[in-house]
Amino acid sequence: MNAHFSIEYKTQWGEELRIIIAGEEHPLSTFDGVLWEADVHIDTQHLATDRLTYHYALYREGQLVWEEWQRAPHFLQVRTSQLRRTTKDSDQDFIVSDAWRPIPDNLPLFTSAYTQCVASHGEPLAEPLLSYSQTLQLRVVEPRRAADERLAICGNASAIGNWQRPVPLSLIGLQEWAINIDVDSIFREIEYKYVVLDPEGNIKQWEEGMNRVIANLPLRAGQTWVKTDSQPRLQFNNWKCAGVVIPVFSLRTERSYGVGDFGDLKALVDWAAAVGMRAVQILPINDTMMTGSWQDSYPYNAISIYAFHPIYTDLNQLPRLKDKLQMEKFLISQQELNALPQVDYERVLTLKMDYLRAIYEQEGRRTFASAEYKAFFEDNAQWLVPYAAFSHLRDEYGTPDFAEWPKHSQYDAKQIARLCAPRSPKRHQIALYFYIQFQLHRQLSAVHEAARLARVILKGDIPIGISRHSVEAWAEPHYFNLGSQAGAPPDDFSAQGQNWGFPTYNWPVMLRDGCSWWVRRFKHMARYFDAYRIDHVLGFFRIWEIPLHSVQGLLGQFAPAMPMSQHEIESYGLSFDRQMMTEPYINDDVLYELFSYRAELVKTLYLDIDDDKTQHAQQVNEFGSLNTFYRLKPQFATQRQIEPLFKGKTDPEDLAMRDALYALCNNVLFLIDAHNPQAYHPRIAAQDDTLFQSLPQGQQLAFNRLYDHYFYRRHNDFWQREAMNKLPLLTQATGMLTCAEDLGMVPDCVPGVMERLRMLSLEIQTMPKAMGSEFGQLANNPWRSVATISTHDMPTLRQWWEEDPDRAQRYYNQALHIDGPAPAQLPAWLAMEIANRHLYSPSMLCLLSMQDWLAIDANLRNPNAQAERINIPANPRHYWRWRMHISLEQLADNAAFTQTLRTMIQRSGRNQ
Repeated sequence: MNAHFSIEYKTQWGEELRIIIAGEEHPLSTFDGVLWEADVHIDTQHLATDRLTYHYALYREGQLVWEEWQRAPHFLQVRTSQLRRTTKDSDQDFIVSDAWRPIPDNLPLFTSAYTQCVASHGEPLAEPLLSYSQTLQLRVVEPRRAADERLAICGNASAIGNWQRPVPLSLIGLQEWAINIDVDSIFREIEYKYVVLDPEGNIKQWEEGMNRVIANLPLRAGQTWVKTDSQPRLQFNNWKCAGVVIPVFSLRTERSYGVGDFGDLKALVDWAAAVGMRAVQILPINDTMMTGSWQDSYPYNAISIYAFHPIYTDLNQLPRLKDKLQMEKFLISQQELNALPQVDYERVLTLKMDYLRAIYEQEGRRTFASAEYKAFFEDNAQWLVPYAAFSHLRDEYGTPDFAEWPKHSQYDAKQIARLCAPRSPKRHQIALYFYIQFQLHRQLSAVHEAARLARVILKGDIPIGISRHSVEAWAEPHYFNLGSQAGAPPDDFSAQGQNWGFPTYNWPVMLRDGCSWWVRRFKHMARYFDAYRIDHVLGFFRIWEIPLHSVQGLLGQFAPAMPMSQHEIESYGLSFDRQMMTEPYINDDVLYELFSYRAELVKTLYLDIDDDKTQHAQQVNEFGSLNTFYRLKPQFATQRQIEPLFKGKTDPEDLAMRDALYALCNNVLFLIDAHNPQAYHPRIAAQDDTLFQSLPQGQQLAFNRLYDHYFYRRHNDFWQREAMNKLPLLTQATGMLTCAEDLGMVPDCVPGVMERLRMLSLEIQTMPKAMGSEFGQLANNPWRSVATISTHDMPTLRQWWEEDPDRAQRYYNQALHIDGPAPAQLPAWLAMEIANRHLYSPSMLCLLSMQDWLAIDANLRNPNAQAERINIPANPRHYWRWRMHISLEQLADNAAFTQTLRTMIQRSGRNQ
């Protein structure tokens, strides 16, 4: 096959373009630095498909600078059956006029959320377009049509309608349309325009501006000219939609078993479609079973990044038990559990696992013999076998902590394969988890398919971390730093920071194989979802890494980061003192401030006098020289050692004592770097503690200068490079729509990276990103964003209104621009006004929690607003158990509420 490639791309001196075809680079040449060309001969005899894909890349002085977006590569149709009948493969001749393909500004319209759900035009044409002796193939990328619209061409030749009969284009790729024109039938220059057709084939919109003109057709017999046109000059509004956010466990239907499940999720999709919503967002649904207790209710601490939680199995979709008495008992328990106002995690899990074991014994052998199961097992064995083995060993040994297992504590693939083999004595117990995951796969796949048919985007959630007692930590430990724990620095959710307990990622190892661990994870998720939320996207720039000896998050340090030397610290004018500034600062003043009348008791129980530090303080005369200094006794030297002393205690005085002892551990000005003992990090929020306050004013000012530079300027370029090494590999691994949770202590480099990768930001009016603002301006939300009122980590709209009346008053006057006193409790009309303002914002997605949607109806909302809280981040032992107080059937049957939502969504232009 011979092809002449040309592309217009303005370059600078020292830059060159190359075309990469089947992994082989071919240089292009230019005379003016704009038009680049190359003649390439390609042997197509060994191509695996009839599509030859390729892309362009920019090099500067021999180094790769930038490549085209490769989710939608260029391609040529070669070796077709028609061509093989009429000409030899080597005689295929193409003239190719391309246009550079960057990541498109309207990238969301190229994701499966749009192309498979909202505006599906079917699958791209698999067979080649009809070819002629001399063929002009016009191609154009146009993603902006609605599901019932077609793109067509109309022009001055009979082959393109003679300006009267528009000819529809065929979808040939990702939002790429084409038509083949017989050049033999054209005897003059071609003039044409692109048009949009309605469902009846009538012209709905003509392309604006001058006609497109092709004056010369440089073709000879057997040639095909593939010409890529610029995007049609058509008028479209930015696509926007509305949706609902809710954890699956919070769903309630009349058929539920006391917790939401995948059957209930299907009912939610149906309801969302009925009211005009185009998106349903859920929280993580991965298996979190470790102890079987309510502590496993935390959905962000999964034991597998692939396996779904058995609790989400819809038992109604499984066969009924043949034992009628046993089946009757399950149905009685179902009614009891489903009547509860909240999830009773332990009872529900016990009931569901009992049923799954019983139905496995009854139906397992028949299921395993089916072709559907065999295909599922073959496609998923890579993760399914380790997961099932892990689950069995956890059950057998009574702990998910594989380090405590008497056997298989070190993962060995061959040993695990033997353990799971068909003739293994443990096979039957292990295969229970094969069976459960197969059923969950079938049920969620059905929901995904139904959502696409209903034009509803199913949006999942990818947690930033994994449990240190998980299948991945056991089977692939080289990808993780198991000697540390991840969390978040202090923010509006938690003044002490958050300690999630997850191991951090060993990014150097992950990057060596192209982040294959993450790519596999994203591709698995794309089987069931068309959009996803990246939990804590800041973790791909840097993670808050906390030592294992800490319970709270204040002693963390960013990783990766650039620590400071003593010389650099002192260059800011700070007198660095390693002994006084890196060890807990404890003297009489500190003790009486923290413990008051119990200070002497604390000295006796937990402290030793530190003579060295006392003498040192007197010598330097900087740290309260009249004080005696102390150090924590060796057995109480860390928060992790202090923690067991107060286990199970609930008395407020005991908890206050524990927190004050934790504060002693935190009372340092600098942290020694985890990898270099001669390098240091300023402790986050150190200004709030007594060590900082003991410094002379000049030293405080010097520390603040150092602190501001370190946390807000020092790492921007460094972290940008870190993110760009990782995120492009992940966001382009699938066709899903990428939405980032970009809250918290956001570095300045984050918005630029998100813009470059076209990721959606999260916009919360009460958590504005503009410095110094208490409330954001909804009109300033970017189109590529998700607008919401509250998240699962926050109080609902009604809750924060009641909990903080002073702030509610300011919001009422300043953000809503309503005069007078704010109501003490949020009335339904005002909740509707706030929801409407979010709907009218520029944000592409307006996704509100189910609680905030229900708040607009005085008859449907929960009478007790405080009962609707999902999570309290400051409490690491929070019980995740909120359920809807009414069923989805009741919502669906409420015609007035349905009409209200439909009207709100339609008037705001979010029903497309």
